[in-house]
Amino acid sequence: MSKKRPGGESLPSAPSTATGPSPDHEVPAATPVPDPKRWWALAVIALAQLMVILDGTVVNIALPSAQRALGMSDADRQWVITAYTLAFGGLLLLGGRIADLVGRKRTFVIGLAGFAAASALGGAAAGPGMLFAARALQGAFAAVLAPSALSLLATTFTDPKERARAFGVYGALAGGGSAVGLIVGGLLTEYLNWRWSLYVNVPIALAALLGAPAFLRDRSGRRSGHLDVPGALLGCGGLVALVYGFSEAEPRGWSSPSVLTPLVAGAVLLAAFVWWQSRAASPLLPLRIVRDRVRAGSLATMGLATIGMFGVFLFLTYYLQVVLGYPPVRTGLAFVPISAGIVIGATQIAARLLPRTAPRTLMSSGMVLAAVGMVLLSSLTVHTQYVTHVLPALLLLGLGMGLTFMPVYATATAGVPAQDAGVASAVLNTVQQMGASLGTVLLNTIATSATGRYLHSHVRGPDADGAILDQGMVHGFSVAYRCSAGVLLLAALVAGLTVWHRTPKHAGHDAPA
Repeated sequence: MSKKRPGGESLPSAPSTATGPSPDHEVPAATPVPDPKRWWALAVIALAQLMVILDGTVVNIALPSAQRALGMSDADRQWVITAYTLAFGGLLLLGGRIADLVGRKRTFVIGLAGFAAASALGGAAAGPGMLFAARALQGAFAAVLAPSALSLLATTFTDPKERARAFGVYGALAGGGSAVGLIVGGLLTEYLNWRWSLYVNVPIALAALLGAPAFLRDRSGRRSGHLDVPGALLGCGGLVALVYGFSEAEPRGWSSPSVLTPLVAGAVLLAAFVWWQSRAASPLLPLRIVRDRVRAGSLATMGLATIGMFGVFLFLTYYLQVVLGYPPVRTGLAFVPISAGIVIGATQIAARLLPRTAPRTLMSSGMVLAAVGMVLLSSLTVHTQYVTHVLPALLLLGLGMGLTFMPVYATATAGVPAQDAGVASAVLNTVQQMGASLGTVLLNTIATSATGRYLHSHVRGPDADGAILDQGMVHGFSVAYRCSAGVLLLAALVAGLTVWHRTPKHAGHDAPA
């Protein structure tokens, strides 16, 4: 039996219906008793999520100071960012399966402790090599921490209204953490020094570590079986190769052997990984997770959204500092509206609407709003005022991201069997990380090419003055923003065509450990 919603869509009448018709979804016998400490657990999980997301951008503004202090070359400085993204993006699937095998709470604590230690090591770095190694360790422990945090959240909150609120907070942090990182990085760099952009993780991790034993309750996953070693080598190797290839495309160009070789190798390894997963007795990534149409659509929406969104932080940082002459702190504070928009969109709008609104409606609406914000940014000039042009665009982008990320997180993790919760969360984090890496490279390449064409057509003599250079840079950004708007509209279309079911009434059930 089913009933009709006002828009004509059929809604499942049984509270245990999963996100799509899949024989792998478990049907709970009864509604589980809510954990009385679940809201404190959310605070602990949120701290960890904030730390991981924040660390993706908090170092960016501090990078020039770190480069001068440690004597890094221009060619080597990218490894401060790349070492983190390589380890994080490449090891996420492995981290998710480890969480399922050894316990999500235990993996969460290990990830927190390791991330804090790696951050302290990076803050005390005496040379570039030590800093690169610390950043790689941060990425490795983040790959363990992020999927265990999301899977703990998915299995702790099962009531639809409470689940929506919890994922609203999580989605706000996931979307706004990057902007917060720019603010924190600017403040720490200007008023302390670059080392505190790494040291800041230590007190955050310690606070979460103190709360984890008291408030987190693990639930039974698959505590037997063994790790799929061939799958880990193929999957992690393929992801590392792809992330490395994307990161090298910007400085070397797409036709460089240093770019093409890892990209081809990554594609081959991932194809072999998919083949092996269909035959392995204990696969690293059970293919049933991504065969579900609703979940696959949510993952595709997340990937396209992150491809389109990451140009905001990259290009606006340069625009504000280089073109408008903002200092680091003012640059960071200029991103406050996008963080506010994300928080409002995720916690006050999406979280309230999700229990009675189809996720695809929220996702598609959010991506359309974000696309409008991108179109506004594409009209920037060297004389544009922040309040009249940049501010409205950031508010629209923030609301769009909040409306999209929150239902994506809730829908992509709903209805997953308990033994696969960790790896399902890892898949979502992997898609987000890969989208960010690919989006940064693609959009930066588009912007750089457009700038080059502009300067070639406008510079008559051997030298170009500063005004022409700024105009060329802004023109490149405008072209990239229009491309971002197209990607976001594609994400809206994908969500509208694939995410047809509501979030299940109760999801992520399993028995207490």
